[in-house]
Formats: sequence, C-alpha cells, structure tokens
Amino acid sequence: MTRVYLSVGSNEGDRLECLRRAVAALREMAGVDFLDASPLYLTEPWERQPGAIGEDQGWFFNCAVCIDTELSPMDLLERLQAVEAALGRVRAGGTPEDQRYRARPLDIDILLYGTEVISASERLHVPHLLMHERAFVLRPLADLAPEAEHPILYQTVAEILEGLDDEHQVHRSDLPSRWFL
Repeated sequence: MTRVYLSVGSNEGDRLECLRRAVAALREMAGVDFLDASPLYLTEPWERQPGAIGEDQGWFFNCAVCIDTELSPMDLLERLQAVEAALGRVRAGGTPEDQRYRARPLDIDILLYGTEVISASERLHVPHLLMHERAFVLRPLADLAPEAEHPILYQTVAEILEGLDDEHQVHRSDLPSRWFL
C-alpha cells in the first residue's frame, strides 16, 4: 500500500454535500483505504485576469484527504475522475490552463503518491505541479501531514507553507473537523 494525499474541492452547487459524497466514494472504493480528511477551508478562487474564465466564480470549499492504496497512480487517477464525473463534473474542451480556472462541482487532484515523482502524461504529474504555490492546497495538507516531504523540493509541507507567497484568502471553516462523517 502506498500513502497518497489528495486535494478535494468544490465551488459549484451544494459544495459541502458534494465533498461529503466524494469522501463517501473514496471510503467505498476498492483498492483504497480512507484514512482521514482535513477540516474544510473556504478559499478564494484563483483568477488569471479580468474577463478570464472563472472571474466571477464562487469560493471553494477545499480539504486534503489521506488514503492508502494498492492502485497504480494512473488507475487511481481514472477512478478519481470517475467520481468527479459521477458527482457532476464535466470536462469541457480547451487547454489544461483553461480547465484550471473553470467553476466545478468537484475537483480531486493527486498531490503526493508516496515518494514518487511521476510525469506519465499530460493527465498526471506527481507531485502536483502547482501544490507548492497554493495556500488552498498546503493549509489543509498541513493539517494532515505537516512532515510529508515534497519529493522534488525536499522540503516538508510545513516548510513550504511557511515560505509561501500566496495572497489568496484561505479561511478554516467553522464546520466540525469531522465534517465528512
């Protein structure tokens, strides 16, 4: 089994219900042992420039999830994308950059897959290419695994977060820390 950390977020529809259903799907997924989820954070969406896709989108609920899995990284990605689709995510055309800034009912990203570094295709890069730049990823991840080490930067999540230069607002939700139960 490999320890894997995921980022899970929603900014469209009933965000809390969508995240609860996503965690429930992870708990039932064959080949996956769900271990924990961070508290929820209310996070400002990333915007590129005025008029960009997503300029007026709502704020996200974000969390980090810890699982152990026997699935390969690509098999896990395919199952996570099936959960996204089942919960209403539609992957529209356009570049990966365009997709990154669209509102969505659910987004699940693989942040860390053990200590592996993977660039298998356009679809999968581990560690997640932008995790070290984003407070909405690092703050929830630090709740679960502050000592987890980024396998390229050789810094812990806590160290990366401490040096982070991200001015987007990230607020811990007042929902109970076990919001997913």
